[in-house]
Amino acid sequence: MFCPNCKAEYVTGITQCADCNIPLVDILPEERKTEKRKHIHPKMNYMEVLITSNAGELALVKSVLDDVGIEYFIKGEHLQIAYSCADPARLMVSEDDVKEVQKILQQLTQEA
Repeated sequence: MFCPNCKAEYVTGITQCADCNIPLVDILPEERKTEKRKHIHPKMNYMEVLITSNAGELALVKSVLDDVGIEYFIKGEHLQIAYSCADPARLMVSEDDVKEVQKILQQLTQEA
């Protein structure tokens, strides 16, 4: 078991990283060979791939996407933190990355 955020390895039976407080995964996602993207491009087309009110789930997904260098932004993330009754946060990614992100989300769901 591995932490997708700090990459720490844990023995079988442990389900949450002691340092990051996020769920562990069986396999770390492959790292992209390209340099990590740094900026959101306003002219790119972004698509919604996840809607959640679960801050833990959002932190896990963000850490995995950061690790593999996928550009994203979260609509309503700060409202979720401030107001528990706010609309759910929405994960937005470039339409070029939608299929890869959906695959990552599916793997995370299967491992949970």
